[in-house]
Amino acid sequence: MDTNNTILKIEGLSKSFGALKAVSNVSLKFEQGVVHAIIGPNGAGKTTLINLLSGELQPSEGSIHYKGHDLTHASPNRISRLGIGRSYQKTNIFPQFSNLQNCFIASQSRLKSSMRFFRPARRSKEVMERAVKALEMTHLSRQTERVAASLSYGEQRQLEIAMMLATEPELMLLDEPLAGMGSEEAMKIIELLKELAKTQTLILVEHDMDAIFAIADQLTVMVNGIVLETGTVSQIRCSQAVQEAYLGEEEDGECLLT
Repeated sequence: MDTNNTILKIEGLSKSFGALKAVSNVSLKFEQGVVHAIIGPNGAGKTTLINLLSGELQPSEGSIHYKGHDLTHASPNRISRLGIGRSYQKTNIFPQFSNLQNCFIASQSRLKSSMRFFRPARRSKEVMERAVKALEMTHLSRQTERVAASLSYGEQRQLEIAMMLATEPELMLLDEPLAGMGSEEAMKIIELLKELAKTQTLILVEHDMDAIFAIADQLTVMVNGIVLETGTVSQIRCSQAVQEAYLGEEEDGECLLT
């Protein structure tokens, strides 16, 4: 593993579904403390890549290393316990439970023996402290007892992020966190992600380009399962190859992704 600031490294990563190669020979480095966004047209392989990083899918080829750990064929539970959190395109919460109960369940999952119901009170206190802290970080601390089903859609997305934070991840994988939101709710999540970016490493898949440009430090563009280009926001904004592949048009000397 590299000795520099790399927290996650993938080499030659591929995933095939029959004859379809959804991700093809992808090699990337993700730096600690950096917001790295993955963009591209529908079907580019972005969510498949996130599923590989979180253990939801097993790669056909290639390797994944996180902080010296080989996660190429690791289970989602092991990946979570090592400090990688994951959100989904569709909200993934327990609607019948309160906000605090949702975060408590998520926090408890970090324990190696999460299904042991008789454990020292100290462990339960630690679990609860993580749950409460996660709600505070996502501005839901005044709604701890509110049933999740009664939250607005944007608040449910906040709760999902809180549940991820309750596992104390160092790296967060966010799959379209703004999907289906109105502009006001989206702005709240954007501001929340900006706050989290001060202390967390974020890998973000999102179609909202305004949000991407507001949050991201580094961008990777995927097309048809391959990496087209990786660079800073300003580099990707004005890349001719990205303009042609992502927007399907060409305009010399102008930055179209604005």
